[in-house]
Amino acid sequence: MQSTKLLETELVTVWDVVCDGACRHLSEEETASNTCLVFPYRGVFMRHIGDDEAVAEASQVLFFNKGDVYRISHPVEGGDCSISVSLPEALFDEVVPDVHRRPGESFAFNKQRLGIDPRAQAQVALLRHSLLNRIAEPLEGEALALTLVRRSVGERTARPPTPGFSTQKLVNRTKLLLSSDLARRWTLSEIAKDTGVSPVYLTQVFRKVEGMPLYRYQLRLRLARALDLLGSYDDLTELGLDLGFSSHSHFSSSFRQAYGRTPAEFQRFAGLR
Repeated sequence: MQSTKLLETELVTVWDVVCDGACRHLSEEETASNTCLVFPYRGVFMRHIGDDEAVAEASQVLFFNKGDVYRISHPVEGGDCSISVSLPEALFDEVVPDVHRRPGESFAFNKQRLGIDPRAQAQVALLRHSLLNRIAEPLEGEALALTLVRRSVGERTARPPTPGFSTQKLVNRTKLLLSSDLARRWTLSEIAKDTGVSPVYLTQVFRKVEGMPLYRYQLRLRLARALDLLGSYDDLTELGLDLGFSSHSHFSSSFRQAYGRTPAEFQRFAGLR
C-alpha cells in the first residue's frame, strides 16, 4: 500500500491511498488510527468488521471509526485507489447529522458505508486533482473537503454563533481580514479564530450571504488586484506569485476563466504592452 498526503491543516487531512490488491483473501486484523471518510475512486475492495461486510467502490463512502478493528480483502483483481478525508472529532460532531452517529459522548459513525451521488463523485475527483496538481491552496482544499463531507453525509444545522453576533458583521470582518493580506495562504482555522466563530459556521454563513465560498471570494480579490497591477509588471509570473498564486499557470488559467483572456493577452488588449 502506498499513501500520499495531499493536504494537512488543523482542520483537514487528505490522503491518496493506492493498494495493489495482493491480499485476495482476508487480511490480518487492522485497527483504524483515526476517524475518517474513505472515498474509493478506482477498483474495489471489501471491508469486514466482524460478520458485517461492505463492498467499497466508487459509488460508496466508507466510514472508519478510530479504534475499529477490521479486515480487508480483494475478491476482484486490480487493486484499488481511495481518497481518505480525516477531520477532528469536534468538527465531525458539528457536521455529521444525528442519523449517522452512534449514541455516546465520543463521535463515531453508526454504519460502515453510504452511497454517494454523481456530484459527490465529481467532488472527489476535483479534490484529488486540485491537490495533486497543487492548484488548490489550503483554504480551497479545506473548503472542497468539507463540501465533500457534507455532500456525502447530508447537511446538519451549524451551531449558532455568539448571541448578538450579526452575520453581516461576521462577513464584513472576514472580507477585511482577507483584504488585509492578499498573498497570504489563509486556512479556515486562522480565519475562524480571528472572527470568533467555528470554521463550519463561517463557511456556511459566508456562502449564504455572499453567494460564493470563501476561497472563491479571495480569488476574486486577487484577480481584481491583478487587473490593477498589470501595467506595473513586466514579469507576469512575478505578479502571480506576489498575489499568492501557486504558479504562473494557476494565475493565468484563473485570470482567463474570470476575464476571458490570459494576463498577457489582456495587457496587449488594453494597450499596456
